Amino acid sequence: MTEQREARRSPWLMLTVLCVGQFMTLLDTTIVNIAIPDMVDGLRASLDQVLWFVNAYMIVFAALQMLAGRLGDRYGPQRMFAAGLVVFTAASAACGMAQSPTQMIVTRVIQGIGAAVMMPQTLTLLTAVFPAARRGAAFGIWSAVAGLAAVAGPTLGGVLVDGLGWRWIFYINVPLGVLAVLATFVFVPDIRLGRKARLDVPGVLLSTAGLFLISFALIEGQRYDWGTITSFIGIPLLGAVGVLLLVLFVLLQRSGQARQPLLPFALFRIRTSAVSGVLGAALMFGSVGVLLPLTIYVQSALGLSAVQAGLAIAPAPLVTLFVAPLTGKLLARFGGRVLVCLGFLAFAAGIALMAALAGPDSSRWVLLPGLLVFGVGMGLAFGPVSTLAVRNVPPALLGAASGVFTTLRQVGTVLGAAVIGAMLQARLAHELVSESARRAAELPAQLRPGFEEGFHQAADKGIEVGTRGTDSMQGLLTDVPERLRGQVGGLAGEVFGHSLTSAVQAGLLLAAGVLAAAALLALLLPGRDLAAGGGGTAAPETASLEQPVEG
Repeated sequence: MTEQREARRSPWLMLTVLCVGQFMTLLDTTIVNIAIPDMVDGLRASLDQVLWFVNAYMIVFAALQMLAGRLGDRYGPQRMFAAGLVVFTAASAACGMAQSPTQMIVTRVIQGIGAAVMMPQTLTLLTAVFPAARRGAAFGIWSAVAGLAAVAGPTLGGVLVDGLGWRWIFYINVPLGVLAVLATFVFVPDIRLGRKARLDVPGVLLSTAGLFLISFALIEGQRYDWGTITSFIGIPLLGAVGVLLLVLFVLLQRSGQARQPLLPFALFRIRTSAVSGVLGAALMFGSVGVLLPLTIYVQSALGLSAVQAGLAIAPAPLVTLFVAPLTGKLLARFGGRVLVCLGFLAFAAGIALMAALAGPDSSRWVLLPGLLVFGVGMGLAFGPVSTLAVRNVPPALLGAASGVFTTLRQVGTVLGAAVIGAMLQARLAHELVSESARRAAELPAQLRPGFEEGFHQAADKGIEVGTRGTDSMQGLLTDVPERLRGQVGGLAGEVFGHSLTSAVQAGLLLAAGVLAAAALLALLLPGRDLAAGGGGTAAPETASLEQPVEG
């Protein structure tokens, strides 16, 4: 009987269940983008509504993870993970059946709630169940799956949309979700890591509202040109109110540290946790910072389909998948400082290499060296950062620590998408105008004003992923004599290719710069002595499966 129970409770089988849940939640942050044209037609949606198909999920996902981590402390991470899976799976089915834009937005919000409830529990369970000696490998695999999910979105989405229709990007979650829910109660132990946490209602309201407003401002800022939304309400105001609410939240937490607050300040006295939280945000900033420009580049500049684009970028997460499981032993041998610093530097170097090699007419294979290098960097950094974030956290604070860490990661994701996206659009607009003015000199005088005006209009429209650029500039050829159309069309393609490549290079270099700066921060992590389990004033190791507290 005992052997059967241990077989059911194998930590590696549990890891598989957790990875399935994490894969689905992260996949749904990117998979919708590729189906937007079909969803516009199928639901008769406006541009504003379509953007909310993506952003409603992202904003709720970012805002609720800190609360979800504390709920895991109160009710148990296994139960909360299962509850999140049920909500996410049911909402996925509802998304697939949506008949109007409003229904889609509402169901995407509910889907985001399920995802937010799930995510912090995965970190808590991995830390609590895996013994210290095997935790690094487990976190490595968990982190590699996260990278794979980010890249798989466009590829899998393209296959499903082309083969079965856009509704299947949601329906695909239903059988996986049902199986994962059943497997959760078989393979995931119902552990208790401390006394039941009280629910800090004022803290919940302030933190959730603050994170929601900041996430909204970052995600929607570019669409409103970082200005007015309606009447006196604008992006700067929403961002400022969000920051103010978070300041009030911190002040409230400071006065209630003796009463099980939502944010225990003790976490920030554990240096590895505090530093790793910031590094986790930087990693996600860098991940978005490389995947967003690369996706645009291979589709809009090189003209690859969604499936081809996903396959072109896939070498990086595949390398990560092989490297990540090795980081547990490397962490014990070299320590977090050396390993994470090298990982960040390799991540940054790979991105910079791609920026240097990318050209308007390059082959997709020119990206391969950089992809391999940054894949190694991801593999070296992701797992150890997650491990160190919760390594020395007392069991009673593990849910809170997981919620804070996953919240910071999601904020890094939102911030990366906002900052890199804004840079891409601004740099593309500038390059289109300046490059078209420079190259217009090669045309007859009567064609130059129309040529430049066409690119001014294209700059206002922004990047259209999946087009070759000249597809959105056919107006340039309207008044061009037949004998000159080939020359004008060819020149337009060169202007667009140069401008887009320059914008993508700028975005990649910004991401590389953030990661290089994070490598310096990684020097604050503990060295080999603490990584091996000794030294320092850290709290004792968390519980493992060998001595769980069953509920």
